[in-house]
Amino acid sequence: MLRMELVELECQDWASKKIDIKYEVRNNRKGYKAGALKKGMEHAYAQQCDFVAIFDADFQPESDFLLKTIPFLVHNPEIALVQTRWEFVNYDVCLMTRIQKMSLDYHFKVEQESGSFMHAFFGFNGTAGVWRVSAINESGGWKDRTTVEDMDLAVRAGLKGWEFLYVGDIRVKSELPSTFKAYRHQQHRWTCGAANLFRKMGWEIVTNKGVSIWKKYHLLYSFFFVRRVIAPIMTFLFYCVVIPLSAMVPEVSIPVWGLVYIPTAITIMNAIRNPRSLHLMPFWILFENVMSMHRMRAALTGLFETAHANDWVVTEKVGDVVNDDLNVPFLEPLKPTERVERIYIAELLLALYLLICASYDLAFGSQTYYMYIYLQAFAFIVLGFGFVGTKTPCS
Repeated sequence: MLRMELVELECQDWASKKIDIKYEVRNNRKGYKAGALKKGMEHAYAQQCDFVAIFDADFQPESDFLLKTIPFLVHNPEIALVQTRWEFVNYDVCLMTRIQKMSLDYHFKVEQESGSFMHAFFGFNGTAGVWRVSAINESGGWKDRTTVEDMDLAVRAGLKGWEFLYVGDIRVKSELPSTFKAYRHQQHRWTCGAANLFRKMGWEIVTNKGVSIWKKYHLLYSFFFVRRVIAPIMTFLFYCVVIPLSAMVPEVSIPVWGLVYIPTAITIMNAIRNPRSLHLMPFWILFENVMSMHRMRAALTGLFETAHANDWVVTEKVGDVVNDDLNVPFLEPLKPTERVERIYIAELLLALYLLICASYDLAFGSQTYYMYIYLQAFAFIVLGFGFVGTKTPCS
């Protein structure tokens, strides 16, 4: 049975108990998620509410979620958003979901928590949060101009002077995408949308008179420029292009801080947050370097607003199917159509480039970069042939 059918049956069950509950479905996908949220807020019963809780379809809040979150909004009228922590029910399905958990744990513990504490601002995660309706209306409501309607609203509300609160003690169960195809689509949407929003709101942030220069600096430089534009581009260029190429050009010398200190610092920060996943850190580094190629392409797509800047592909989730029928590609023979879907040419071409650079360094170079480059080439080959994650979920 589909999730929507289950939700409808659940709503009918509660309605039979005299609970005021509504089940609404749009007849089109105009505006995607932003359009759905905007349409939902237009209903008469929604306009009577002071707060709105938002969850994606795969999220499973506890029955006391509102009892824990609403008091923050009631007792502090300056807070527009209470964001809670995501918890993952399928993080141990495969190596890719474990790596995702490590990255998202870092995101919540470091980026969201520090943003909440230092600036009373961070990007809304799009789900598992409660908004003050008056803050949404004052900020201009939901807009579908990018694929990150959640971040769009958060930035506009932040520029209006509203404060955000992240509560990491409140956790909501959710599901991670377990196929490489779904994960690629998700990361493209998040990265492209953020870069595109930077393009559209950069000047608005500069000319805004409602917030301090310090907050403008945080938004423009740290929140947008460094994290959403520079980070994916520089990660890919430095670790997947410059370092391998320098192995073939002996005149190029890479400083030790760039080659060792920065990666080590980033690794330690993640390791502290995930001590039980310390043995997975090498895989995390190699996987993130491969994904940096997709994030760089997505960031440039959004920044220059090319033809695919506003493409919205729903992230497929396996659901309970994964518990009953978990087959990883290494053990499952591929059908011809599946083989085509799971071969990624860009990854394989870059793997060939890395193999050439590593082999040259091994045979003629004076560096020892070949050890790292061979490992990175292997990572690109593995992902290039789709040997990661679970099988494609049936839709």
